[in-house]
Amino acid sequence: MRDYGRIKVTRGAGVETITLSYPERRNAIGPRMANELLWALDDARTADAVRSIVLTGEGSAFCSGGDFAEITGSVTETKLPCRGDYADLLLALARSDKPVVARVNGHALGGGLGLVAASTFAVASIEAKLGTPEIDVGLFPMIIMAVLARHVPRRRLVEMALLGQKFGAEEALKLGLVNRAVAPDRLDAEVKEITDEIAKKSPIVVRLGLRAAAAQEGVDLERSLPLLRERLMEVLATDDCREGLAAFMEKRAPLWTGK
Repeated sequence: MRDYGRIKVTRGAGVETITLSYPERRNAIGPRMANELLWALDDARTADAVRSIVLTGEGSAFCSGGDFAEITGSVTETKLPCRGDYADLLLALARSDKPVVARVNGHALGGGLGLVAASTFAVASIEAKLGTPEIDVGLFPMIIMAVLARHVPRRRLVEMALLGQKFGAEEALKLGLVNRAVAPDRLDAEVKEITDEIAKKSPIVVRLGLRAAAAQEGVDLERSLPLLRERLMEVLATDDCREGLAAFMEKRAPLWTGK
């Protein structure tokens, strides 16, 4: 176990749950938490037993935004070597080759919304508020614009940023920022439905598929099609692909080996 101070990590049934654990600051994220999350994500990514990663918050909030005390340098304590900053964290989430499910149990604002947008899936409580209020304290959502722009049309994104808007989970669903908006008592069941489905798939094909999706993002058609053709050849060369095709022809359930 790592010596974490801002997060908690638990593992069970193929799921690594990473909980933002700074409830006295409504799980505000600063350099220390970002660094710890990078360590935890890497540990989960390299663990064969882990099929999915769930990211959530302790208490009533998912993540209330940036931890201004740490960002301004008044709190710098850390017990782990530095693996990167918040921008590195968003990149690690967006390029994770294991699915990351954001379990948005409460407000996800500013930097917290960035975590949601960078995750593979997001399931939000209808009681959660999401948004970009940075401009109201003289900041601008610079870093998170990169991941928000993957989901939100430009005109709407600029409106959100300049007006400091907050909105509910159902609006976030319409914008494509979350996959599902559910009642609080349905949150765990909806997350489990996703992780259970992932557990039924070939782990090697899931990883190759997510790597290919990340590699082709932002690439023009002339380059992305040859790239994806190469990645398809990688999938076809796996034992799991051969097993999946054989199982389909034989009308039976496949037995994945992860190879």
